[in-house]
Amino acid sequence: MMDFMGLMKQAQQMQAKMAEAQLELDQIIVEGEAGGGLVKVALTAKGAMKSIFIDPSLVKPEEKEILEDLIVTAHMQARAKAEEAMAEKLKALTGGLPLPPGFKLPF
Repeated sequence: MMDFMGLMKQAQQMQAKMAEAQLELDQIIVEGEAGGGLVKVALTAKGAMKSIFIDPSLVKPEEKEILEDLIVTAHMQARAKAEEAMAEKLKALTGGLPLPPGFKLPF
């Protein structure tokens, strides 16, 4: 028979580690870029946008649509890197705990 109190203690420890990881994920900054570095977007690993850089050569009224597309592309790239950073952090936290495929922790 399983030790219920031991399981509860492990769950509490994991919950504390997850709270700590959430704080750490707010400190991890990832950057995406588009147009050979003409547009850059920085996000936290949790997806909060921190900054956008737009090269001055792009700020022309007739290129507004291009600029918007580059921003979207840069943001998508940064978001993908953020998700990778979060997955690595969670992998370290669970210590190889087998989670069902597609299971997402509450982040």
